[in-house]
Amino acid sequence: MQIDFVSTAASDSAIVAIPVEKDGLARTAWGGIDGATLSAKAAAAARFTGEAGSIVELFVAQGDTVHQVLLVGVGAGDEPGWEKAGGALVAKLLTSGATAVTLDLATIPAKPTPTALARFAGAAAQRAWRYDIYRTKLAETAKPTLESVTIAGAPDGTDAAWAWQDAVTRGMDLTRWLVATPPNILYPESFVAKVTEDVAGLGLEIVVVDEAQMAEYGMGALLGVSQGSRREARILALKWNGAGADAPLVALVGKGVTFDTGGISIKGAAGMEDMKWDMGGAGAVAGAMKALAARKAKVNVIGVMGLVENMPDGNAQRPGDVVTSMSGQTIEVINTDAEGRLVLCDCITWVQQTYKPATIVDLATLTGAMIVALGHEHGGIFANDDALADELLAAGRATGDLLWRFPLSPAYDKIIDSPIADVKNVGPRGGGSITAAQFIQRFVGAGVKWAHLDIAGMVWAEKAGTNYDKGATGYGVRLLDRFVADNFEG
Repeated sequence: MQIDFVSTAASDSAIVAIPVEKDGLARTAWGGIDGATLSAKAAAAARFTGEAGSIVELFVAQGDTVHQVLLVGVGAGDEPGWEKAGGALVAKLLTSGATAVTLDLATIPAKPTPTALARFAGAAAQRAWRYDIYRTKLAETAKPTLESVTIAGAPDGTDAAWAWQDAVTRGMDLTRWLVATPPNILYPESFVAKVTEDVAGLGLEIVVVDEAQMAEYGMGALLGVSQGSRREARILALKWNGAGADAPLVALVGKGVTFDTGGISIKGAAGMEDMKWDMGGAGAVAGAMKALAARKAKVNVIGVMGLVENMPDGNAQRPGDVVTSMSGQTIEVINTDAEGRLVLCDCITWVQQTYKPATIVDLATLTGAMIVALGHEHGGIFANDDALADELLAAGRATGDLLWRFPLSPAYDKIIDSPIADVKNVGPRGGGSITAAQFIQRFVGAGVKWAHLDIAGMVWAEKAGTNYDKGATGYGVRLLDRFVADNFEG
């Protein structure tokens, strides 16, 4: 989606969008469009009040032409309101036959802040994202036609705010592509190839660890998950050095199970196709690293993605196997479908031993129990540091990638003690998301701040949201970008 900023709206704009604040119809100017009084009455008759994201469509005669006018509600005029408006406008026009729309800011009494307007533009661009690669018989009326959104009369400072939002949007595009791509196309090696190609030229250091190297490191937990697949596992690390050498390093670690059958503890057939997005944590890390590099963030960050398929075959690990992790801790595998934590524990050990980060945030579509607890409205957060938890919660509120905190305690930790190894990979059914987090915590070194984000309900949506259609949401990219910006950049 092309986003353009101009000083004034062209008089011949075929489709004009007019922003309206909540209960602000009477205060709205009409940019020289005739019939303002009648149009306002028509909008009121349609019960349009300027609620954020609401739209009423009018056709206004002006001389010998007819203008299509869209009144777009921005609510209270805050950042979330403008963001909803941007997403709603594009959702309305994307397949309508229209190719362009102009938002005329001369019609609103108080212009939005540059950041609010950038979020409008970001939501517009993000809502336009589609994954039609394999659709060969798409009806003409279902094909996207909207190509550009022009914003007329933006305040000073909008260009810089938009450059930031554009970087985040491009990161989200990458995340969505990874999450949406079928598992016969996206597997560990092709994930590495796609991300490497996509971030080329941004200045990221790229490290790839193959199975032979994993074996040398002693990554028995991650390799145990991989051994049933003919696709070899990989670790992909992207490092951004945007601050001085003495600046603390932040590590983002993502679970990247590119397809999860459950292994020998196989899942039911119904819905198993959804497990192509079990790499959503790694997808979010890839997108966040692209965004940070694209906007030249003044911070040192490493993004680590543990990439693996979990498949059943004659060589797959069994319930009852004991594996030795890179940390040296032994793990009794009770359920091979609790594989994400086995991938994460070796990745977390590897990044600590290799790069010594002061803070680690891991993201994973880890447990169905998290969806039971929170549905698809919040991701879950667990943390060993209250300040870190508060920083991530605040970033979630600021961006709309919401989180809800869950507890950690020794009481939960005891129930994953194994009678024959150091730890078992699952506990009882109750508190399943908590015991999964307790498992991961055992691999975090003393003095390292750590948070675990269980985003199982957030990376894929069955209905459209503010800035996404049904499908891949791009969840986590905005959250991580804001978290880093607010707490690690000067």
